[in-house]
This record gives sequence, C-alpha cells and structure tokens, in this order.
Amino acid sequence: MKKLTVIIGLWVCALFGANAAQGINEDNPYELVQDVAMKTFDRMKANQQQIKNDPEVLRTIMEEELLPHIDYQFAAFMVLGKHFKSVPKAKLSEYVSVFRQYLITTYAVAMGYYDNQEVEFEPAGSFADKKSVTVRAIVKDPQRPEINIAFKVRKDTRTNEWKAYDMVAEGISMLNSKRSEFESILRQQGIDEVIRLMNEKISQPVELKEREKSAE
Repeated sequence: MKKLTVIIGLWVCALFGANAAQGINEDNPYELVQDVAMKTFDRMKANQQQIKNDPEVLRTIMEEELLPHIDYQFAAFMVLGKHFKSVPKAKLSEYVSVFRQYLITTYAVAMGYYDNQEVEFEPAGSFADKKSVTVRAIVKDPQRPEINIAFKVRKDTRTNEWKAYDMVAEGISMLNSKRSEFESILRQQGIDEVIRLMNEKISQPVELKEREKSAE
C-alpha cells in the first residue's frame, strides 16, 4: 500500500510540475495530460489556505478537476483482470463506484507528497488513428535521482475522448501493482473483501505531509 501511494505521489507530482497552456485540449492526449495538471494545480494554489485548514478539500479538487479525465471504469476493470468475468453484475457496479472514490482518495493523499519537483515531458508524438498512447516524462529533483514516468492514455471509441488510465514509474505500473495486491484476495475472499478494503481506505482522513527539511 505504501509503495502504491509513493507511485501515485510521483504521478501527481509529475503532472503538477508540468508547464501547460490554459484550458483542456481533449483532442490531443499529450496536451491533455499537461493541461489537466495545470488546471488542477492552479485551483490548489488558489485554495491553499482552505487546504491547510481542512485537507479534505483536496478530495473535492481531485474529483472535480482531475477525475473527469481519468478512465476510472476501464482502470477498475483492468485491476480485476481475469476475475472480471466471475464478479456478479450487481457487485461490479458497486465495485466501480467504490473504486472511483478510492482513486479520489488516493490522489488526495498523494498531494501531501508534492514538493515542487521539475518535470520535462517528451515531445508530442503522432497519435492519428491510434487508440492509446504513452506520454513519457522525467521527474527531476535536486535531492534525488531522476525518475522516468510514463502515462498511459486511451481514446474511448464511443465518445472519442482521451483519458488517462495508468502510469508507470521506473517500470512499476499502478494498475499492475493494484492487480497483484487484490488478486489473492479476489481468489480467496471475493469482491466483497476488495470493496471492504477500499472503503476502509476511503474512510481514513486526508493528511498533509510535512516536507523534509534540508540540512543547514
């Protein structure tokens, strides 16, 4: 769980360290990743005092600014993997709903790790006639080694909208990590236990983490 939080933290730090134009360009997956990040970060800066007084405000910001551009249903299904077919339809709907809130919570918690990292995105590539692309970036931090990040973005064939669904940090996929974590639980205890564990995480309060102070 801690490793997953760090991965998500890297994802959000990478997104929020990006330079992007105002507005959201949903027709270009490369610009989408950066535009969403900047819009979300601008709102965080505008509500800095409210967040300090009540970190739960981060959940609202993540839900309203970031989540609309995350394909959480596709991500939820990918986490189930081969167990997708064995989950009853009624439970599947509940699972996706809880997974959505779980992502919001995960993103909100990850905000506590943001520390003004610098990020460089690779030049945009061709995406014509493609259903998915990988947006690559490098997270630069003066006190730590560079980190390679890859954002997985897919185009919904029904709506033609581009949305992010996964990220890979130094070879570690967020979705694969969650799939591995839940696989044995799904096999031994079923979907109800996975839902319970996610609800347990959602119920925990969002806390801001103090930044590490460099030695004087």
